[in-house]
Amino acid sequence: MDWLEYLRELNCISMIVRILLAMLLGACIGMEREKSGRPAGLRTHILVCVGACMTAIIGVYVWSTTGASDPMRIAAQVISGIGFLGVGTILVKEHDHITGLTTAAGLWTTAAMGIGAGFGYYEAALVCALVVAITTVFLYHLEAKRKKKARKLHIYVEVKDSCKVNAVVDRLGSLVGAREITVIAPKSGVGTHVGLEGYVPLTEEKTAMDALRMLRDDDDIAFAIENYKSEKHMR
Repeated sequence: MDWLEYLRELNCISMIVRILLAMLLGACIGMEREKSGRPAGLRTHILVCVGACMTAIIGVYVWSTTGASDPMRIAAQVISGIGFLGVGTILVKEHDHITGLTTAAGLWTTAAMGIGAGFGYYEAALVCALVVAITTVFLYHLEAKRKKKARKLHIYVEVKDSCKVNAVVDRLGSLVGAREITVIAPKSGVGTHVGLEGYVPLTEEKTAMDALRMLRDDDDIAFAIENYKSEKHMR
């Protein structure tokens, strides 16, 4: 393993290897993000990883030539500074739908991989890239299947008469399996009405339209709609 020890030393060849490795690792993560249509794609991840790698190389170079600098000082600023770039990838869309969290975390991890490559810790950088690839590609599909099985419909139901609230709550549970039902002021503004919020677990047999149709058939319910404000998605 003499060649590996040689590459751990700071010289012209090891510098080239570290930068190329950072570019390769950043490209691997960036391609997956770009394929998923994320704001930060191939070029962004490559630049983040190579830039972080360069800060580590500069830290080692200054320390080895002058001995007056902590090689981790510059790299430490990357870890905190990359957070500002990650925030730009987080988007809040309609109905409180949040996207970009995985991309932001991926950028932060990509920077860490670049620092590892820059310091010559090749094994850790490669293992980290493998773990990130598994997390973003394979675990995503498992998570998507789990979320599909655990789908839920957030509902808002408005009861016509306040005297019928308890009866309607019982029927919500027995009819569509509604859970976590809370009483709120009516959104329609009708003084005699009472609003109810909750969610209905969905299955392949029971779709959102089926659940809403069953609720709307109840004579004590003025109307039943999907309650978008209660639904939060994070990825």
